[in-house]
Amino acid sequence: MASEIDIYNQYPLYMDPSTKALSLPPSSAQTPSQAAAINTELEELNQLHRALISLDPPNIPPAPLPLNPKRSAQISKLRDSANAAHRKSNYEEAIKLYSYAIDMALSRPGWEPVGVAREELAGLYANRAQAHMALQAWPEALVDAKSSVDSKPIGNVKAWWRIAKCLAEMSRYEEARKFLHKALDIEGKESEGGKELFALLGEVDRALLRGLSA
Repeated sequence: MASEIDIYNQYPLYMDPSTKALSLPPSSAQTPSQAAAINTELEELNQLHRALISLDPPNIPPAPLPLNPKRSAQISKLRDSANAAHRKSNYEEAIKLYSYAIDMALSRPGWEPVGVAREELAGLYANRAQAHMALQAWPEALVDAKSSVDSKPIGNVKAWWRIAKCLAEMSRYEEARKFLHKALDIEGKESEGGKELFALLGEVDRALLRGLSA
């Protein structure tokens, strides 16, 4: 039986004459799931094309694993400015600046090391979560804290703590308890920040007991 790598399928692709973007014209030859899979791959190809043409001439990808120092410097500058705004309790401004930095980190081209973007995003999302928490915007903070953990699940105690804290503030104690136990399993009970996780777990357990006795 032939494997997928042995099979060649030719599709009637369309290229936009102005943008050079590729697309798959509607056709009865593909099932909806096949068309969706093809369009997903085409969109990734189109994104790569847009990234390449945005480069300075001659629009050639750089050597493997380069980092754009300008982008890194801009992200660091935005993060530092956001941190300064946070220290002054200007949380709305901090959120705006963190958002700019996050957008810039997300727009790193695909040939740069993914670990760099993940490390940046983990810190930026965690910091923006903290700013949202200062405004008691618990759902927004929860989304950011989870995004931070998704970017960096290990060595990210603060983001784990913020997930559970947001859930607790929304009275979602069972979920908070689950995340705290998961955090302790991943980070280790003796890790830096372990005491804070245990302290919050105690608060959550007491809240659950109050709910049972009410």
